Amino acid sequence: MKLASLNEGRDGKLLVVSKDLSRAVMVEGIAPTMQAALDDWHRTAPRLEEIYRALNAGEASGAFDVDVSRLASPLPRAFQWADGSAYVNHVELVRKARGAQMPESFWSDPLMYQGGSDSFIGPREDILAASEDWGIDFEAEIAVVTDDVPMGVTPERAGEHIKLLMLVNDVSLRNLIPGELGKGFGFFQAKPASAFSPVAVTPDELGAAWDGARVHLPIQVHFNGERFGHPQAGVDMTFDFPRLISHAARTRFMEAGSIVGSGTVSNYDRSLGSCCIGEKRMLETLDAGEPSTPFMRFGDRVRIEMHDADGRDIFGAIDQQVREYRP
Repeated sequence: MKLASLNEGRDGKLLVVSKDLSRAVMVEGIAPTMQAALDDWHRTAPRLEEIYRALNAGEASGAFDVDVSRLASPLPRAFQWADGSAYVNHVELVRKARGAQMPESFWSDPLMYQGGSDSFIGPREDILAASEDWGIDFEAEIAVVTDDVPMGVTPERAGEHIKLLMLVNDVSLRNLIPGELGKGFGFFQAKPASAFSPVAVTPDELGAAWDGARVHLPIQVHFNGERFGHPQAGVDMTFDFPRLISHAARTRFMEAGSIVGSGTVSNYDRSLGSCCIGEKRMLETLDAGEPSTPFMRFGDRVRIEMHDADGRDIFGAIDQQVREYRP
């Protein structure tokens, strides 16, 4: 099943979207918003599935053509956005580029930060920044959306709480990160609003590419129309999604609609490229002593998407341009 949110009101209006992403139906009689559907998932999911089957068969009443420009992120805002760093290879590169050793615990205890979730930007909305000097960067990731997760859930049971998957552009302001982390209190200004794919999908939509813990497909990133990276999301993922959820829920309950991100997808196979400029600059520093790829400038565009084994678009594309923000 594929779900989206029409960009109307703070929490959008829930849509069921066809498998080929071309048609949609509003389902206010079942759940007015994505959050409402997740709050009562055991009741709403079967009814939404019925609509989905009818839509794909061309039998759903009230169906209309999808205009991606009118879609918000599937959850326009969420009760929680916790982003991990599951690809420890990426973390290792960051530290190696600045000559720092990586603690051994990073291989057994996930890194995670709590991002702002009061407002996400839509998959086709501009990335706003007041200055290019902030070091504007994209980060292509995968995220899962949960139902209610009990505190202390084990990795063996955490996967049961994964209800939806999405793609993410976790926008980062690289030049603000060192100062914030130097304070010893984590990210804030360096992590503005993230964007998510036009649709969120139930795990069964991924077929054999979803093993209950990882997505075994490449994530495609194009920067200004040129391929930037296409690493395999299921490869080199040190901490899978059930492990990340268990880590997040160690000391707290997680409410339905919580989003948990994978962190930047990254492979040891460098021929597959990168999912962020920061990683490419790290590799350039290690190879040549200094980076040569600049961070994003006003007018630059990034596109993030994923296709199945037959080349069909799964989530729709995040396609965003950087624009100067003038208060």
